[in-house]
Amino acid sequence: MQNLPKIGLPIIVIIGVFFILISKSAVTIGPGEGGVLFERFGDGIVTEKTYGEGFQIVAPWNSMLIHKVRQQSISDEMNVLSVNGLEVKVNGTIWYEPEFENLGSLIKTKGEDYVTELLNPAVNAAARSVVGRYTPEQLYSSKRDVIEQEILDEVVNLLDGQFLNVKRVLVEDVKLPNTIKNAIESKLKQEQESLEYEFRLVTADKEAQKVRIEAQGKADANRILSASLNDRILQDKGIEATVKLSESSNSKVIVIGSGKNGLPIILGNQ
Repeated sequence: MQNLPKIGLPIIVIIGVFFILISKSAVTIGPGEGGVLFERFGDGIVTEKTYGEGFQIVAPWNSMLIHKVRQQSISDEMNVLSVNGLEVKVNGTIWYEPEFENLGSLIKTKGEDYVTELLNPAVNAAARSVVGRYTPEQLYSSKRDVIEQEILDEVVNLLDGQFLNVKRVLVEDVKLPNTIKNAIESKLKQEQESLEYEFRLVTADKEAQKVRIEAQGKADANRILSASLNDRILQDKGIEATVKLSESSNSKVIVIGSGKNGLPIILGNQ
């Protein structure tokens, strides 16, 4: 009985050490994350395998580097120069996604802060290259979607083979000096007013043409009708009218052959 505490104490110590090792070895990788094993006494970052979501066991002397592998975004404001040397501030958002299978290679070559070391410089370089091709007016108004696509193409080209994919670039705002901005807005307003004035002129001209065509059509119809009317046609029309009047219920007196050109004369009350 006296030996029982001496035997039980080592067992308790062993169990305690076991649980400590388990707690140090157990790693949970959350949703949308990937894990890369770092072997402290080996070659460092293991690039051959990326661990997926869930519960993972690693040796206590190793560690698991966990990073998001789903699509993410960063926003930034960049100072760039337009084609004529004017400084422009561009606010943009970039959607990117690490390559899951190559997360270890990405971290090994660019470090864990690969956004700062790799993505930001590539985006800034692409933005400066693209914005430098356009005037402030083009940047402010009509070229926004074209600029976004060109920046995206440049970034994708710069990051080719770097284990990081950029999905989309959004240019949210282009800030110009107030004097330039006001001048552009004034010019755009004048152009819009000019277009509206030209539209009104074209509309008025078309309406005038329509009136002239309708008047000409009526004149032509009257001329054709006048040319086709002769005494015989007029006499036949008069007879037709007389017959219709004679069939009405009103009292009347019809004198046959007494009117001009031999047409009947109708006498009577309404």
